Parts: sequence; structure tokens; C-alpha cells
Amino acid sequence: MIEAAGLSKFYGDFAAIRDVSFSIPQGQVAAFLGPNGAGKSTTMKILTGYLAPSAGTARIAGLDVATHRIAAAERLGYLPENGPLYPDMTPLSLLKFFGHARGLTGAYLRQRIDTVVARCALQGVLEKPLYKLSKGYRQRAGMAQVLLHEPDVLIMDEPTSGLDPNQTREVRQTIRELGRHKTILLSTHILQEVEAMADRVVFINRGRVVFDGTPAEMQFGHATLDEAFYALTEGAVQEGGTCTPASV
Repeated sequence: MIEAAGLSKFYGDFAAIRDVSFSIPQGQVAAFLGPNGAGKSTTMKILTGYLAPSAGTARIAGLDVATHRIAAAERLGYLPENGPLYPDMTPLSLLKFFGHARGLTGAYLRQRIDTVVARCALQGVLEKPLYKLSKGYRQRAGMAQVLLHEPDVLIMDEPTSGLDPNQTREVRQTIRELGRHKTILLSTHILQEVEAMADRVVFINRGRVVFDGTPAEMQFGHATLDEAFYALTEGAVQEGGTCTPASV
């Protein structure tokens, strides 16, 4: 459902990513990990069609994003870290706007709005301008618009950013429930979220995939996921060691 095949992105002589390849099947929640500047955002932007790769192919639900951009977008929900919100709109007007933009109308649009409002607990703020809402509620509004058209594939960048512990728990539960039927790729720096939500980890460092496997395989030989993260990034560079992922 999500496939990166030999993706590279060059800016002059600089390679933001180089030969990134992985595929994620239906019904799997995959965490996309790596340090800042590793190439996560570049890869996600290519997968969503926001950026064109210098080489390689990105596919969503079997559709080449470069040649079938609109059809791929119909199957995809994308939540950037700072979601596409218009501050003067209310959550309700935002959902109507995105619904119409995606061709949803009438009773079906109303039904979908009711569904995502309930799922994202927006009932109490539907008529308040987004600029007056907390970051947590703005994040919920972004999540609601991502789910509005019932996409098969979800790509999320830091989906719990700015949420309090209770809201974070609710979002994690929502993602776990969605992952039973949808394919989800989420970028996060919070390793507890990997343990709580992810079936799989794709780890990128310096523009290349250095690990692809389960969270347990990533932690193998380390006391914690934090130690494994260190070993796959700065630790291996600074100490002159080598990383031997359990699964690549």
C-alpha cells in the first residue's frame, strides 16, 4: 500500500536521501524513525506527491504518485506536523471546505463530518475559530480532515505533537484502531509511541535506510529503544562501531 523504490533526492551535490526502499502492506502501522536531518520529511513529501524524486518511484495503493497524482491522493490522508489549517475558519467550516475540495457533498459529507468529529472529539469547539484553539485541538482538527474522505493510507508527521498526556493516549488508541484496516506510516521522535503503536520500524540515517524490522528486533541487544536509536545514529559514528540490524 506504501512503496518507496530506490528513492533519491538531490539538491545540487547534496543528497537529502539516497536509494531509499521499503514497502508497507495493508493493515500495518510503521514508524519512520531517524535523527533530525536524516531524510524523513523529504521521503514523506515524495510519497505524498509534494516533492518529485530525483530518482526512484513512490507508489500509494499501487499507483505511481508521479503519473497518477490525483488517483493516489484519493487513497491517501496526509497529516504534516503543522497541519494545513486556515486560522480564521472553524473546525466545521474547515471540514466542509476540505470535503467539497475532495468532491464530497450532501448527506454523505454530513455523515462523514459527524463521524470524524466524534472520533476526534471536536464537538465542543466546532464553531470556534481555529486560531483561538489550543495546539491540541488544532491537531485534532487536522486529524479529522485527514480522515474525512476515508483514505486507505495514512501518512502522519508527529501526530501527537503538542497534545497533553490524555489527548496523546486518545490519538494513540485511534491510530491503533485505524491500523487494523488501514496502512499507516508515522514519523515520530517519541520512542514510547513506537512501542505503543508500531508493528514495524523503518529507520533512516544520513539519507539511507539502516534498519527495517519490528521494534523488538530494533531493540535486540540493547536495554532500551533509546539505546538502539543511539547505536543506529550518533553512537555508531562517534565510537567507530558498526550497526548490525536484525532485519534489513
